[in-house]
Amino acid sequence: MVEWDAIDTVLLDMDGTLLDLHYDNQFWLHHLPGVFGAREGLSIEEARAAILDMTQARQGTLEFYCLDHWSEVLKLDVAKLNTELAHLLQWRPNAQLFLKMLQLRGTRTVLVTNSHQDGIDFKISQTNLTLHLDRVICAHDTGYAKEQQGFWQVLHDLEPFDPARTLLVDDNISVLDAAAVWGVRYLLAVARPDSGNGPVDTGDYSAVEDFGQILPK
Repeated sequence: MVEWDAIDTVLLDMDGTLLDLHYDNQFWLHHLPGVFGAREGLSIEEARAAILDMTQARQGTLEFYCLDHWSEVLKLDVAKLNTELAHLLQWRPNAQLFLKMLQLRGTRTVLVTNSHQDGIDFKISQTNLTLHLDRVICAHDTGYAKEQQGFWQVLHDLEPFDPARTLLVDDNISVLDAAAVWGVRYLLAVARPDSGNGPVDTGDYSAVEDFGQILPK
């Protein structure tokens, strides 16, 4: 599935790729609506619908991923609330082993995430995520979401890589599409980002469910 001899750099998403998206889905679809609804006198279903309307209007932008933005909009400390489901944080299957094998192979391994820095810091504190990574790049520091072409140019300026010898693994199809347009040659989707749900449609992209399927030799 992966031509490792042709790859020098691996770019990896965080939520839904290295880490189980179950945590994030539980937060945004259940925990946050519960807190917001209790304050506003709404049922959890009504609160969830209201939050989904607001988030979907900003999909594909940095605001969509910005905890500070949602704290301001919802008048809640979203970053603090985001730490209250720490017990649900977990790695996706064999993700840690995959990172260790890339390190042993000498492959440049970079986390590229749309997550807000507060979310990144929290998840690193809980998972030791950066142990086998060469670098972490937060999209908020580039001024663009990964779905936008500007992100890929700024990323290349910050972290020079040969797109013809680079693999991106991401659970977001819009991000994979943007990377393909920019010229990243090797693209891999995630078949089941949330362990609490079934497989997702990854379109024309090959997908991995367990990183054990693509361990480098």
